[in-house]
Amino acid sequence: MHVQLNPLGSMDLLSQLEVDKLKQNTEKATFQLFRNCCLAVLNAGSHTDSSAEIYEQFQNFSVNLLSRERGIKIELFNPPEDAFVDGKIIKGIHEHLFAVLRDILFYHSRLQNQKSWLDLSNSSHVTHAVFDIMRNARVIDGTNEPNLIVCWGGHSISDTEYKYTKEVGYQLGLRGLDICTGCGPGAMKGPMKGATIGHNKQRIYNGRYLGITEPSIIAAEPPNPIVNQLVILPDIEKRLEAFVRTAHGIIIFPGGAGTAEEILYLLGIMLHPDNALQQLPIILTGPKQSESYFNSLVYFIEQTLGAEALALIEVIIDDPIAVARKLKQANKQVRDYRLQVGDAYHFNWTLKIEDDFQQPFLPTHANVARLDLHLNQSKAKLAANLRRAFSAVVAGNVKEEGIKAIREQGPFVISGDAKLMQLMDTLLQEFVVQGRMKLPGSTYTPCYRVVK
Repeated sequence: MHVQLNPLGSMDLLSQLEVDKLKQNTEKATFQLFRNCCLAVLNAGSHTDSSAEIYEQFQNFSVNLLSRERGIKIELFNPPEDAFVDGKIIKGIHEHLFAVLRDILFYHSRLQNQKSWLDLSNSSHVTHAVFDIMRNARVIDGTNEPNLIVCWGGHSISDTEYKYTKEVGYQLGLRGLDICTGCGPGAMKGPMKGATIGHNKQRIYNGRYLGITEPSIIAAEPPNPIVNQLVILPDIEKRLEAFVRTAHGIIIFPGGAGTAEEILYLLGIMLHPDNALQQLPIILTGPKQSESYFNSLVYFIEQTLGAEALALIEVIIDDPIAVARKLKQANKQVRDYRLQVGDAYHFNWTLKIEDDFQQPFLPTHANVARLDLHLNQSKAKLAANLRRAFSAVVAGNVKEEGIKAIREQGPFVISGDAKLMQLMDTLLQEFVVQGRMKLPGSTYTPCYRVVK
């Protein structure tokens, strides 16, 4: 199959100079990344979390860019047939392909032009880069009242948990709240699916289903069909910052190592003294059968980050209506706080995020072994290091480069205080037993070894 696609979305208005520079400045490695992300988008609905499996299956897939007077076209060779209906590409996939072009190639070209003044080792410059990517994607709307609820949770959850996430999304939709997730399956898809029904019942036809991802994970978690706004951030740290700065409330559903990474990132930030007055409701919720999961997570947080961290979260079990009501009511507090401090409704500029949570962590065996995993350090510092440890587990589970490293060098060795390692080992083992490390039906081989 050979297909040429006209531009859609924010890439439909490029000048000839921009098109020419885009084609000229594309490095080989960046273009390969673009090709892989396009394949992931075309493979939406896949029932695998192995990027290597996807790349192996479609080795003969390739992509090209064509310069035209009206902009730039994407040319596809041998794309997955499931992305087409009667020979025509599904419109949502068509839009997402141009989102990939915008965030991987166009922004890469834009970044090259900003190198003279943009310093990504500077905290405020990192935040600018996150804002610039979101603004360039046209997902930031300064006219909207605060109503965006970020939903975190695993791609590997039970049917009961999935139905619960959908019911919570439905209740949020009935109350006019929009949804943002990591854009994949499971707990990332359920809230969006439920919200579409709630929005339609309320005759809300401009509901937002924002998916935020990053290149190394998109193949394992392709955008689900509900996502109508897709943004690809350069790395996990910028992705997480995009979540918390655009959120007006955060829900955490059951998940695995990735969800633990997200909550440790969030709590580490919120524990900073400068964020003591911030209004950002954080709710952990799931059906009755997930209660033990949340008990384990809460115990881990209490034993590592203490009572101060526990005070930042609320656990609501088996009550979607209570969750939605709580967030709807809290939206007024978020609005009033932003108004009081002069912050934007659409992007939380006043949230203090330290370098430890902004600078990319490369999960190599050497970097994982060097992690400072000891209880005798500040809570924010401990949260940052624990976040990196869980990030390594995610990389070893689903990211192509992490899987390759594990295959060649064996499991990551995570070591530190005996008590802390016991806590971490227990939590990870519970994730394994509950089937939260891989998709249901697949066998899990640990990519880590905890050493006390």
